[in-house]
Amino acid sequence: MIDHLTLSVADYKQSKAFYVAALAALGYDLIEELNPHLTGGLSVASLGVDGKHCLWLAGRGKQTPDQHIGFAAPNRAAVDAFFEAALKAGGRDIGSAPKNDPKRHPDCYACSVLDPDGHNIEAICFQPA
Repeated sequence: MIDHLTLSVADYKQSKAFYVAALAALGYDLIEELNPHLTGGLSVASLGVDGKHCLWLAGRGKQTPDQHIGFAAPNRAAVDAFFEAALKAGGRDIGSAPKNDPKRHPDCYACSVLDPDGHNIEAICFQPA
């Protein structure tokens, strides 16, 4: 089980705004921002659910290799809300709007967008229609 992960981002402010907006639909909040004096000059933020740190963003000021992260959604409406919020916050549509994906699982409902750094960010649930 993964406790948390850190994602390096090129533009900290842009990425923080994207993740705060997109992940709100999945119940995430901005929990903490660390002072750059404590992190060797990096801007760092933590997002999570119910006060639990899950995703850390580290502003490295450069493009990093593309990553894929799948976030669990509590229901299909949250997948839809994530997709809309992510696009409104600057995410890029890659032709993966919310849809059923029975090849993965009979009840799979998911979508993906690219974040400001080009990372593939997915919201997925396995609730029946």
